[in-house]
Amino acid sequence: MASHKMPLTRVQSKRRIRRQRRLALIPLFCLFAAFMLAVMVNGTMGEAYGTGTGTPVARASVDDLESATVSRSSARSEINHGTWESGNTIDPTRLSAIPAKNPVVYRLVNRRDRDQTPDGFDPDHADGDTGNAYSFSQCTWWAYKRRHELNLPAGSHMGDGAMWADSARKLGYWVDHTPRVGDVMVFQRGQDGASLIYGHVAIVEQVHADGSITTSECGAALGGKPFSRTFTKDQAAQHEYVHY
Repeated sequence: MASHKMPLTRVQSKRRIRRQRRLALIPLFCLFAAFMLAVMVNGTMGEAYGTGTGTPVARASVDDLESATVSRSSARSEINHGTWESGNTIDPTRLSAIPAKNPVVYRLVNRRDRDQTPDGFDPDHADGDTGNAYSFSQCTWWAYKRRHELNLPAGSHMGDGAMWADSARKLGYWVDHTPRVGDVMVFQRGQDGASLIYGHVAIVEQVHADGSITTSECGAALGGKPFSRTFTKDQAAQHEYVHY
């Protein structure tokens, strides 16, 4: 015998419609919950790297690389030391500029860092750059990306964060313990909240009068959005910095 369903009453029909509407809202609720979770995650520093602010960092400009340490006028006077007027002496060591193909590096090595560059340093050393080969949003991805925004060199295969100082030295980069704006700040494994396995890298955005520094950094959980931290002078001195 064929079965026949009883027609729905008006009340049952309304209940079914309400239930279907509620079911239709579930995907929208899930999307909203995912969005709010992403906002919460991106509003933090990321568990792997300690505490700090989630607001966008005030990033340095190319001009800040030079002006952070020495003014343009004083920088020019350093290079153009002395005059041909009677009674003035000429310093022959400052008459010729150090060659560098990268114009930003040229300005830095001949102005800001004229008296600090290591003996025999070659600004035109191999940079190891073949494009951004690092995974999206990783600290190394950000360091490479940010350096190129500042027109500074960065290698494509420098390894994990903790390896960057040694990798840079092998390519000829200038590496030491003195932070300058635009530098890659290298964290050894576990140092200042860095990963115990991979270490970490950041970019120096500001060097303050008291010796403290402010960075821009990224992490895998942050979706490519950088965060900022400030380190005291004593903390900053414990790290290595890749200049150019």
